[in-house]
Amino acid sequence: MEYLEFEMPIKELQDQLQKCQIIGEESEVDVTATCKKIEKKLEASRKSIYKNLTPWQRVQLSRHPNRPYTLDYIKAICGDSFMELHGDRSVGDDKAMIGGLGKIGDQSYMFIGQQKGYNTKTRQYRNFGMANPEGYRKALRLMKMAEKFGIPVVTLLDTPGAYPGLEAEERGQGEAIARNIFEMTILKTPIITVVIGEGASGGALGIGVGDRVYMMENTWYTVISPESCSSILWRSWEFKEQAAEALKLTGNDMKKLKLIDGIIKEPIGGAHTDREGAFKVVQNQIVAAFNELKDLSETDLVAKRMEKYANMGVYKE
Repeated sequence: MEYLEFEMPIKELQDQLQKCQIIGEESEVDVTATCKKIEKKLEASRKSIYKNLTPWQRVQLSRHPNRPYTLDYIKAICGDSFMELHGDRSVGDDKAMIGGLGKIGDQSYMFIGQQKGYNTKTRQYRNFGMANPEGYRKALRLMKMAEKFGIPVVTLLDTPGAYPGLEAEERGQGEAIARNIFEMTILKTPIITVVIGEGASGGALGIGVGDRVYMMENTWYTVISPESCSSILWRSWEFKEQAAEALKLTGNDMKKLKLIDGIIKEPIGGAHTDREGAFKVVQNQIVAAFNELKDLSETDLVAKRMEKYANMGVYKE
């Protein structure tokens, strides 16, 4: 188990508890009372730390190396029913963007999302979750397929941004993202979006236009990463914590600004501490959102979606 800097008090108490248990097992000394005291302290410390997380600490949790990624959620939610589909029918198959058909119960869904890697080899294979234009065109192809057969779309967002390389720009990165945003606003099937990790810039927004948009508790969603924002404004990454605060990137901030529809509570400590619990709450939210949308006609669905996004940014002085 890896610990972040702000989690070190928890690690220290867990180490103490482990030592206490070992003493009890290896000797005849009764350490039950001591272990219970440490457990109480540990529980109180966990609640205190995770109840008062700063925006930057939530950013750190969203990047935790043990945090589940898109395929983890899909395989846990759909089981063996998931069938991955490949290629944009033009350039190739982008490994950073995955998609395919899967079932929750008897209902089929088209799942689409960015996929990161678990180690150096798979991170390179998945291009660190940064999709090329063909990835967004693959996503659009799958959305259009879902629309044709009346299948709801579920998008899972987890990317540090679209791939910024020269070759991606040459193949039309900006146009591919813009096309997706346009097409998603008029797609005649329900779209449910969940930010499960990092939601950065147009890379996330390219598959992020949904009828219902949710953020998991320890995720972020904004136009630029705190580090990049800090390097632009202060010419240094040292001010990333201030940048995270100013960007209003947490679920609570986004909910106040009416840019998302809800926040999905995570297990205490983050999704990586109880992966099965995280999978379950995301599944339940997807099903609940679909039940809200399934009876809407295609015309009403599109009209409500366009109205939802047209109203964003409107305010009264």
